[in-house]
Amino acid sequence: MAKVVARKETGKLVIDFTYRGVRCREQTALDDTPRNRKLVQGVVDRLKVAIQKGSFDYADFFPGSSIAARLSEMRTVSPEQVVETGEVAIGPTFKTFADQWVQEHSIEWRRSHIRSLLSTIEGRLYPHFGEKVISTITKADVLAFRAALAKEPGRGAKAVLSAKRINEIMGTLKQILEEAADRLEFTSPVTNMKRLRVRKTDVQPFSLAEMQTILATVRPDYRDYLQVRFLTGMRTGEVNGLKWKYIDFDSRLILVRETHVLGEDDYTKTDGSQRDIKMSQPVFDALQRQREITFGRSVYVFCNMLGEPLDNTNFTNRIWYPLLRHLAYEPRRPYQMRHTAATLWLASGEAPEFVARQLGHTSTEMLFRTYSRYVPNMTRQDGSAMERLLANQFENGPLVRYEPPAAQTRQSSKRAQTVSNAVVTRRSGPDLYVPVNQASAMPMPKPRGVSAARMRPTHPRRDLSAGPSIPADGTDAQPPPIPWLRTALRAEQKQPMRASLSHWH
Repeated sequence: MAKVVARKETGKLVIDFTYRGVRCREQTALDDTPRNRKLVQGVVDRLKVAIQKGSFDYADFFPGSSIAARLSEMRTVSPEQVVETGEVAIGPTFKTFADQWVQEHSIEWRRSHIRSLLSTIEGRLYPHFGEKVISTITKADVLAFRAALAKEPGRGAKAVLSAKRINEIMGTLKQILEEAADRLEFTSPVTNMKRLRVRKTDVQPFSLAEMQTILATVRPDYRDYLQVRFLTGMRTGEVNGLKWKYIDFDSRLILVRETHVLGEDDYTKTDGSQRDIKMSQPVFDALQRQREITFGRSVYVFCNMLGEPLDNTNFTNRIWYPLLRHLAYEPRRPYQMRHTAATLWLASGEAPEFVARQLGHTSTEMLFRTYSRYVPNMTRQDGSAMERLLANQFENGPLVRYEPPAAQTRQSSKRAQTVSNAVVTRRSGPDLYVPVNQASAMPMPKPRGVSAARMRPTHPRRDLSAGPSIPADGTDAQPPPIPWLRTALRAEQKQPMRASLSHWH
């Protein structure tokens, strides 16, 4: 619970102990000597007794300590929150620790991420866990919270929250609890807790004809905006936050350096999103027309009448969805314009590495996983190489190895002689290779047993050299020759008992 250690950097003695679930370290001015250790150990013993009796006052033991101010915000919990060991559960509440966690990590996050995170914490986590001591939260509490989320109403026509949204909320809770468990030295209740399975959703890019129809139908003041989105694959925030200083007409490049999210200009989604997009001729023409409209009036390429960036919600509800309804197209998010650009690049034969760079992906893995199945539908070329190979083989016929039977009669010898005349390739040795359409069919096995005498061959290629043959015109077959009949009778004589028993049945 409490011990005396020496700091390696200074050689001074430090009192290391845990109080109210918080690990505390108070450095002394004493060097690490046996005499000083004995003195400090006496202080530690008194500290242990005071903590056990509940009379420990941090400010009295360590005047001027910064830890004392932090501990003053912590409270002792009610009797219902006493742990099973019989000790009173003390420590920071979930809300106190979560606020501290956000303050410490906010410097690492984008402003849009902070706003989204605070919305989740304040709207979902605080009402359920806010007043609980964080070290007393159990796995059962977490599972009950997740089950309650699954019953809450979702957005729009959805009956309940989606599995994806539940995973986002639980992911934030897991980060906070694991950080607290590491600092306050308790077992995390979310260890080995699996995420909910999320169904894979397919992208819905527009076809080339649909894209052309949309560009021909949309309001003229939004035509260039959609044309740039369709043919560059820029994200919504990237194109809305695009500024004229990032347009290089000489090199025909669009420099993606910023994004506009939640009304603020911010850094791009990832470092890989910082990229240079090559302008195609339609994109170059659209930006030239847009330059005559907004250049000098606003720093943004696409802006409203006040020179401010376009609002995505306003555009979606007033322009995009009414346009799709007018064309009787299935409702799709504007983000599908980015997917359309990706499929058009791939369909035109562009290298996957080039497409990945244009989209801001660090590898082609996501590219193939997301868009590959749409490429055949747009090019109609996948599988053509195999079709040509199969057509060539089935037309000319591949060569197969021909092996003559071990024992041949006169009739089969004549057949082998006929086949040998059609040999195309002869290797050293007895191997013969003939076109597959000239190879003899596999012989059928001869009938055996009692039923042999009653069977008649029905296959025209059956290799029964001594058996009956069926004319091609369908007339009655000739009686079997004597050798074949003799073989059948001999087989029947070998099983007289079976024949006699069948008579009684």
